[in-house]
Amino acid sequence: MMRIQLLYFQGCPNAAKALRLVNEVLEKVDLKVEVEQLEIRTPLEAQKWRFLGSPTIRIDGQDVEPGSRLRSEFGLMCRTYVSGGRLAGGPSREQIITAIKSSNNTGTTKSDDRCAESANDS
Repeated sequence: MMRIQLLYFQGCPNAAKALRLVNEVLEKVDLKVEVEQLEIRTPLEAQKWRFLGSPTIRIDGQDVEPGSRLRSEFGLMCRTYVSGGRLAGGPSREQIITAIKSSNNTGTTKSDDRCAESANDS
């Protein structure tokens, strides 16, 4: 079963939007996965969870932004994502779809086909 996590800190202005986007993508690709929400409360938890800032989305333990996997600036801070050459307060739909497709737990080929269709719809 695929595991999706949303890591955030309380009061993050982009966490709710990121959660909605993940749920929209899951619905569109017809995957029934509950998004686990993890509130990061302290700098020590940020280090433990390798928290790059809020919101952070991981699919099967992998950050949806591949370039971030080499970063090590962990802490209680807002996060930015690079998408289409621009900075944003959350990941793009395409980044989430790509991460789902890259997971070993995507399920059936039907879901993979829908992921590809979703990427083309954007």
